[in-house]
Amino acid sequence: MSEASEKPAPQGGAEYGEAQIRALEGIEGIRTRPAMYIGDTGTRGFHHLVYEVVDNSVDEAVNKHASKISVKINADGSVTCRDDGRGIPVGPMPDVDNRPAVEVVLTHIHAGGKFDRDSGYKTGTGGLHGVGITAVNALSEWLEVEVRREGFVWMMEFARGEVTTPLKKLGATNKTGTKLTFKPDTTIFEESNFNYDTLHKRMQELAFLNKGIRIQISDDRTDQSEEFLYEGGLVQFVEHLNRTETPLFSEVIEVHGEVEGVEVEIALQYNDGFSENVRTYTNNINTIEGGTHLSGFKSALTRTLNAYGKKANLFKDTTPSGDDFREGLTAVISVRVPDPQFEGQTKTKLGNSEVEGYVTTVTNDALMKFFEENPSTAKRVCQKGMLAAEAREAARKQREMVRRKGALTTGGLPEKLRDCRTKELAISELYLVEGDSAGGSADTGRDSNTQAILPLRGKILNVEKARLVKVLDNAEISNIFKAVGVPPGAELEDVEKRRYGKIIIMTDADVDGSHIRTLLLTFIFRHMRELVKSGCIYIAQPPLYRVEQKKKKRYVQTQEQMMQELVTFGLDCSTLHAADGTVFAGDHLTEIVGMIAELEEPLETLERRGISLRHLAAEHKTDKGLLPRYRLFLGREQHWFNDQEEVDAFLAKCKEEIGGELNVADEALTDPGEENGEKQPVAKTTLQVVDLHEVRTINRVLTSLSGFGLKLDDFVPAEIKDGVVVFPFHVEHDDKQTDVASLRELLPTLRDIGEKSKGLKLTRFKGLGEMDPEELWETAMDSSRRVLLQVTMEDATAADEIFRVLMGDHVEPRRDFIEKHALDVRDLDI
Repeated sequence: MSEASEKPAPQGGAEYGEAQIRALEGIEGIRTRPAMYIGDTGTRGFHHLVYEVVDNSVDEAVNKHASKISVKINADGSVTCRDDGRGIPVGPMPDVDNRPAVEVVLTHIHAGGKFDRDSGYKTGTGGLHGVGITAVNALSEWLEVEVRREGFVWMMEFARGEVTTPLKKLGATNKTGTKLTFKPDTTIFEESNFNYDTLHKRMQELAFLNKGIRIQISDDRTDQSEEFLYEGGLVQFVEHLNRTETPLFSEVIEVHGEVEGVEVEIALQYNDGFSENVRTYTNNINTIEGGTHLSGFKSALTRTLNAYGKKANLFKDTTPSGDDFREGLTAVISVRVPDPQFEGQTKTKLGNSEVEGYVTTVTNDALMKFFEENPSTAKRVCQKGMLAAEAREAARKQREMVRRKGALTTGGLPEKLRDCRTKELAISELYLVEGDSAGGSADTGRDSNTQAILPLRGKILNVEKARLVKVLDNAEISNIFKAVGVPPGAELEDVEKRRYGKIIIMTDADVDGSHIRTLLLTFIFRHMRELVKSGCIYIAQPPLYRVEQKKKKRYVQTQEQMMQELVTFGLDCSTLHAADGTVFAGDHLTEIVGMIAELEEPLETLERRGISLRHLAAEHKTDKGLLPRYRLFLGREQHWFNDQEEVDAFLAKCKEEIGGELNVADEALTDPGEENGEKQPVAKTTLQVVDLHEVRTINRVLTSLSGFGLKLDDFVPAEIKDGVVVFPFHVEHDDKQTDVASLRELLPTLRDIGEKSKGLKLTRFKGLGEMDPEELWETAMDSSRRVLLQVTMEDATAADEIFRVLMGDHVEPRRDFIEKHALDVRDLDI
């Protein structure tokens, strides 16, 4: 019971009546409680917006109405999702005030085409409730939809879920499909940039799960791109997961079946390793917590192998358990359920009880038939299970030693453990610290009442390639088991008896530290998974920098924050002087710098599009000194317009002149496209309208800057006159003058001044041992100031997969990973 609920109700408090009741409908409800619709407003929910849109395209493809899907992260940070399906209907809906169907779909909750079984959708993917795409619209700063349907291209625009441009006919086309572009509302989401790797992984996953569908993903910010097309579906998925392992047999076993409208598809293969890697999906949703489809598969696998082994007289003294039969197993289970019911905190556990029996039946029949037809493969699998059972028996004594109550009391605790005094689970914390040196600093600086320290020497055992008996023989791992008070393979009841409420991994911010952190996460994921499921595992985030100036000292977490700090230091006692004698200082200069910082990304976006700011400012700026927002191509001719009204007027004039519709281009015309040195012909009636979304931000900031007498031309470097560069601005700081060629150079100039400021000392931490106890306490252990990241099952799974790639026996996956990420390396220690 909370403190507030224990107090008596205030006698003279606020009234509670019908006037205090709010009925939130549609868009307003979604924006008020976004987590109800997309899970959260952090990184996961931010990327989930893309998944909601792509799910609709996948539904079209699964039901044979589309074959190609593309996802593009645009230069301005928005995302475009496109398919070649039937296109969202655009006709008027009499039941909803004759509003266009596409508008209803994007603005009404529970509006969609998947409720009626006769609608053409056999089984949907993630979204069956008509909420997803409406939530995307409601939670977007802006959204544009283009529908190719009925011989025309139709277009609508929205802002935060409200219509800004009603449905209109843009031009003619012979294609069909839906193209939806949106930018999440940064006033709602903690994130502001899409992660290419996150989206890449999900798009590849969808391509595996839906064989024959072509999915493209690209990133205009980095020019990364890839296309996925898997005719083998789950078979290729298992081969991909097993690419770092040595398969026990070459063939991937396939299981197919349908019972009572529930489709079951499974692929599995064994490798010579000791870890189990089973992925489960329901309607393309990754059910990371498993559920009835997983339990049905496990039951069938164990039953089938036991039956075959006994029949073939392969088992003698010991009968393998289900865990033994899953050692070295890689499998993907995918079911399509017409009415899925999910459980668990994250809604990623399938709860339909009937599905368990369906999966068991289908799996039993398919596996028994396969093993009867492939006796040598069946024998190898059973023998692997027998070896696992023997190893399990050999490890029993070690396991029991760890489980014994005596091993979990003070007498059985590791010698290196600096325990805390409290026994209260809610406030106790165990820090797993890299190295004795850092462990000593953490021990001295900690709150000994609530914080325990366990130093780890070197890199722990690679549990990926070790049986349990070897794991338990490892001193460092045994110490972790003993300190936490949780046995290997801990169940929920074991986790509830753990000695500490939080287990916090604290390693160096370098390559070795990352490696050790990955080893620890993999170990915990393999042998104490319930700790992750219960939300007990955290990662400490020590700062990268210490900044000192005179008597001031501060810690900076990231490189981006460090850059902001340098600007702050550069602003101290600095003044900006314009060529006309105007001087900007103090709060005015700080405000100007803040607005210029807001322009850094959109101006870079404009240039990534291949548009010169100098040319745009000189040739196409508006009467108010702003940038045009629309770039229109008619054939090879280029036109610029300030607003939608100007575009509409121009298009109306063109249609009148040609006496018909313009043909809308499906591909970008900004690149002329040459073949054998010659431009490819483009019809003069071919139309493309490019909305430069970043211009919205640029013009808004320019309008604010105009109040200080600053204008667009001030962002264009001055030209050289008579061989001499004329600098329109300069910064004065400590009686020194630094010339500035344009306002775009002001921030780099201030950062440089900030870094060279008198008395400024910048320290980049590479290891925890470089911090004294007081610093470690202030930055990584003080609960009022520290930054902790909670590890989820998704985090642990990702760490496990990366570890397989980087530490596996096969070179090819590791080389592919290094080649793909080589250009992303920062601060490499050599």
